[in-house]
Amino acid sequence: QVQLVESGGGLVQAGGSLRLSCAASGRTISNLGWFRQAPGKGREFVAAISWKGGRTSYTDSVKGRFTISRDNAKNTAYLQMNSLKPEDTAVYYCSANRRGDWGYRFEFQYDYWGQGTQVTVSS
Repeated sequence: QVQLVESGGGLVQAGGSLRLSCAASGRTISNLGWFRQAPGKGREFVAAISWKGGRTSYTDSVKGRFTISRDNAKNTAYLQMNSLKPEDTAVYYCSANRRGDWGYRFEFQYDYWGQGTQVTVSS
């Protein structure tokens, strides 16, 4: 099994920054993804990283503003969020799988999920 624990959410003004962390434990993962869910909306893909090679992918709306990274020694992934907008307000979830390949962008492709952390961006 894999356990994921997110941290780092909070309230920030538009234009500000936050860094989310996701600590992984248990079995070795292959890919880690960040998703978010705004009130009244479905969960959407934000970014993903392959654990071994560090290859990344992003949804278009966050490209140039968000950066996903990982520290293999700490078994922790990060989502650095800059130039935040009110529309970035959501609960952010990290997720992981043990599948080969990379670039997974759909919920069903991830087998393990954290509890979520709230990010609120005020205008």
